[in-house]
Amino acid sequence: MLKVRDIMTRDVVTVTRETTVAELARIFAERHVSSLPVLDAGGALVGIVTETDLVERDKSLHIPTVISIFDWVIYLESDKKFEKELKKMSGRTVGDIYSPEVVSVSPEATTAEVADIFSSRKINAVPVLEGGRLVGIVARIDLIRSMVA
Repeated sequence: MLKVRDIMTRDVVTVTRETTVAELARIFAERHVSSLPVLDAGGALVGIVTETDLVERDKSLHIPTVISIFDWVIYLESDKKFEKELKKMSGRTVGDIYSPEVVSVSPEATTAEVADIFSSRKINAVPVLEGGRLVGIVARIDLIRSMVA
């Protein structure tokens, strides 16, 4: 059975929370990647940013449904979700739009384990960590390429 270390991309393009969305768009377009690990100043993985995160900046804003009773405004939906959506849509840097919740794997994980993660989490790529350090990234296309090799 193939392991992640056999198929992962080792030359990983990364960004920081300070990377502008314009630079992020340029990287996605030039490098033909759909997900990028987000690192802090010390090189530690702090999240992931995807093409979807970038595209969602241009979607229509959904105003939460509210009702007003006796001068009270009651949100029928989460006002926190609305704040998060508004922040993402007006974001100027990766720090405004990335996801800090990131699934990672070790180089010793099997391709079957990665396929399970992609399928269950509906994601396209996972960073590969060894000893807490980023050593690669594995994407759906890497799994597909391994099927024809």
